[in-house]
Amino acid sequence: MRAESPGPQHEWLDADAGPVVRPYTLTGGRVRPPVGLDVVAFVLADRAVNPADQPRLHPEQRRLVELARRPMPVAELAAELDLALCVVRVLVGDLLARGLVSVHAPAGATFLPDDNILKAVVSGLRAL
Repeated sequence: MRAESPGPQHEWLDADAGPVVRPYTLTGGRVRPPVGLDVVAFVLADRAVNPADQPRLHPEQRRLVELARRPMPVAELAAELDLALCVVRVLVGDLLARGLVSVHAPAGATFLPDDNILKAVVSGLRAL
């Protein structure tokens, strides 16, 4: 005779949620990428790389490579994968270390207008 276990099992599971994987399992417990990645930096995959030929990649990393066939910002990759930004930054950093993608930082502001010019513009707009 088999005894009934007390209470329902796994009350925290939700059948509609599907499989739940904690972000740290994707990143191996890391929360910071191996290199500094700006959220607006563009990621571009090497066209010669076929993600299917990379057996050691996680499915999310394969999808990142596929999405990065055209230049895409890190923030947009996170939105497309529906993953936290910090997780995507770590995954992109790993792909960068393997040479599967390249990261292109946005051009910095080399010329900032003088405060007097900005004040003159504001004054002109107020006069309209």
